[in-house]
Amino acid sequence: MARLSPVLKQATPVTVSHARGLDVYGEDGQRYLDFTAGIGVTSTGHCHPAVVSAIARQAGKLIHGQYVTVRHRPLLDLCERLGQVLPAPLQSLFFANSGSEAMESALRLARQATGRPNVIVFHGGFHGRTVGAASLTTSSPRFRTGYAPLMSGVHIAPFPAAYRYGWSEEVATRFALQELDFLLATVTAPEDTAALIVEPVLGEGGFVPANTAFLHGLRERADRHGFLLVMDEVQTGFGRTGRFWGHQHFGVEPDILVAAKGMTSGLPLSVMATSEKLMLAAPAGSQGGTYGGNAVACAAALATLDVIDQEELVANAARQGRTLAEGLARIAADHGVTGDVRGLGLMLGWEFSDAQGRPDSARALRVQQEAISQGLLLQIGGPLRNVLRLLPALTVSDDQVDEALRALSRAVLAATGSAQAGRTKERA
Repeated sequence: MARLSPVLKQATPVTVSHARGLDVYGEDGQRYLDFTAGIGVTSTGHCHPAVVSAIARQAGKLIHGQYVTVRHRPLLDLCERLGQVLPAPLQSLFFANSGSEAMESALRLARQATGRPNVIVFHGGFHGRTVGAASLTTSSPRFRTGYAPLMSGVHIAPFPAAYRYGWSEEVATRFALQELDFLLATVTAPEDTAALIVEPVLGEGGFVPANTAFLHGLRERADRHGFLLVMDEVQTGFGRTGRFWGHQHFGVEPDILVAAKGMTSGLPLSVMATSEKLMLAAPAGSQGGTYGGNAVACAAALATLDVIDQEELVANAARQGRTLAEGLARIAADHGVTGDVRGLGLMLGWEFSDAQGRPDSARALRVQQEAISQGLLLQIGGPLRNVLRLLPALTVSDDQVDEALRALSRAVLAATGSAQAGRTKERA
């Protein structure tokens, strides 16, 4: 009998029967509150009626219209709609299936447009699993091990992860920019550097936000040296951080933007956006793909954009994210758990450390597994696997945030055996 690869590691033991909103039901009838959203994909919740309806309507008209052979209305309409939310200069679009593919496309375009071979990425970044994207990824060796040799021309600079360094954000940022300058002076000269590639918030790398000074520093150096600034918004886009795009928190615009995940509420679709001038640097016919810009996925994306707008989900992500972050910090304090609560909007991480400040991956895993027994689905992340990742759908309600915090408080108590249990104050 054929089976799934044993190399696939499932974060929970749940086999899903059906789901709606943030409610997921196992085949055994057990109901779970989903705070993973398929790693940030089901932005409007599972099976939002408007998205389901759009998918069904389009599936009855055209499922696949290969977009270098024919054009179809959902694709053309999606270009127009994305133009309304993208930064004004970034109005030329290329569609693919996954974040990895879109990232590969951005990498290729950066080299084609500048005629330069090298790119700089930042420690903790995750950009995909294909050869080029894995070469850019530094969040864990498991994406690289046994895969060498990877693509050459990739150089790594520090990300201002203040908690990891034990520094203030200001000191960490100054260090990161100084080391970037040193890298440009010693390893990859500016005239050999095509692009800086960065996530506004490290995803797989532990939900560590960038900051204004750092991203302005990257923008200034890109402008001064003539290389490009590429923002990987695969996870931070479409309202996830409480702004439509993650980079909007910092007042810096990229030359190339890559997005995927939350765009369709669940179907495979990604996009690379840039200026038409930059896009024309690519040779004619160098972009394409069999399934990119799939008609049904484009219809789902249009419906998702409607729901995000009509239900004011970006504002909801900002508001509920603040409440959730405050609740996590309160639980940590009540149970005497050391670590760091951070993130933007509904992209929150809780990093666990021991009393000496060392990463505590065992405790993070125990809490995540106990949370499942409390009916709450979470995932683990971070380079050292000691960060709980909270990524609920943007539709999450007050009651669902309260429910998640109560479940997580019980999970922490069960996992830690806190001596401070008597002082635990669950949110009413």
